[in-house]
Amino acid sequence: MSKSIAAQGDEGNSTPNNVKNLSLGWMIGFLFVVSFIGLFSIVPLRKVMIMKYKLTYPSGTATAYLINSFHTPKGAKLAKKQVWVLFKLFGCSFASAFFQWFFSAGDGCGFSNFPTFGLQAYAQRFYFDFSLTYVGVGLICPYMVNASLLIGAIISWGIMWPLIELNKGIWYRSDLSPTSLHGIQGYRVFIAIAMMLGDDGEITNLSPENYDEQRRNEYFLRDEIPTWQAFLGYDILAFISILAVPLIFPQLKWYHVLMAYIIAPLLAFCNAYACGLTDWSLASNYGKLAIIVFSAWIGLENGGVVAGLASCGVMMSIVSTASDLMQDFKTGYLTLASPRSMFFSQALGTAMGCIISPLIFWFFYKAYDIGQPGSSYPAPYGVMYRGIALIGVEGISSFPKHCLELCIGFFFLAIAINAIRELLQRFETKYGAYRVVPSPMCMAIPFFLGGYFAIDMCLGSLIVFVWRRLNKRKAENFAPSVAAGLICGESLWGLPAAILALAGIKPPICMKFLSASVNSKVDAFLG
Repeated sequence: MSKSIAAQGDEGNSTPNNVKNLSLGWMIGFLFVVSFIGLFSIVPLRKVMIMKYKLTYPSGTATAYLINSFHTPKGAKLAKKQVWVLFKLFGCSFASAFFQWFFSAGDGCGFSNFPTFGLQAYAQRFYFDFSLTYVGVGLICPYMVNASLLIGAIISWGIMWPLIELNKGIWYRSDLSPTSLHGIQGYRVFIAIAMMLGDDGEITNLSPENYDEQRRNEYFLRDEIPTWQAFLGYDILAFISILAVPLIFPQLKWYHVLMAYIIAPLLAFCNAYACGLTDWSLASNYGKLAIIVFSAWIGLENGGVVAGLASCGVMMSIVSTASDLMQDFKTGYLTLASPRSMFFSQALGTAMGCIISPLIFWFFYKAYDIGQPGSSYPAPYGVMYRGIALIGVEGISSFPKHCLELCIGFFFLAIAINAIRELLQRFETKYGAYRVVPSPMCMAIPFFLGGYFAIDMCLGSLIVFVWRRLNKRKAENFAPSVAAGLICGESLWGLPAAILALAGIKPPICMKFLSASVNSKVDAFLG
């Protein structure tokens, strides 16, 4: 059945505007049409995200601390110490990432795959992956955010997925790949999305806590972008896109694009909110949701495969750009930079990306066998996303058994958790019990990703907790600097690592971990 649909999918989408024949000019035009609208979708919520919810945006916060370290008042003793701590941890984090690179020669190799709690726990994605970035993120994030991530990981990878896998062959076919949305991966992705959509955020106190926050609020509100301009910009760009996108992808009609722009602000809010809590942008998940919805709506006969992939591009562009802009707003808020300047800087960078990204893709597309199995660039995500589109044209019947019921149940569970928190916050103030109610958004993220990064972040929480117990004042003064150094150092290593990869220089060692029985078989085979 799947093979016949796949074959029909190729035939049903063989149009002059198919992706394979899409010219460089059309790609640049498509990006210019859809990329800027995400900037306007999140602008009206900047005060809610930054000032009311007081979301952390760890990367934006770390960047702000790094920038502020270059502009501290001369002679300020504490500032000098904070800068020294930041750069010391920056160097340690960069050196750690460089050291780990030598042992990551293949898939599943290196310290990032260290089975800290045993191989069985590792199979369920419970391990410490030596990511100093997320240890730093954990230092910044509130305790309840990190605890919610760990709770979600335990519920999903510790309980739910092993129980569902016991029904392998009954609820879904036993011969499916672990990454197939027809199987266990379908539960992971769609239940996580349902829970995120059911989370409406948390209410926090808007009143400033100190003079520094009062000053930041003043600057943040002084040079703002009026909400009516944001709505007008969104409407104008949406109108242009509704006319232009169907010319590039005839499988998408104007009303399909209109519906995408109606639901996009909701998904942009969800992604920006999750990114503010945990530093994870889940734009790819919302893109997968768009593929399923629009492929099923348009159908195989009308080119649903290409339409679903194109709608994914539209949705991911909006959702990812919105979270990136909110990260920049957080950086601007902490550095007393103009929100309007941050917006136009992001717009300029987006414009550059609309030209540079297609050029780079076109270079690789012409120079290498992109997407061919066994080639240097097999593009596995391209195959996976097309497979998701094929699932979409099959309809809900292709979902694994009871997946839809579980999605509905977790959607309402998220609403119920938020309602409990709201009631506790309104009617009980003596003990602050609402503060220990987990965040559904944070709980949902490990459903798809696993628990390894939650363990990293909880380690960060543990470090700052012990630090505060030993010396609260010192922890409050230096924990943000430590976090910024850990995040920025490992992140910067990504640049030389990418250059080495493009130059064809691979790590010399593959460090893997095997069980004793498997190791004996390997030794016997090699012997």
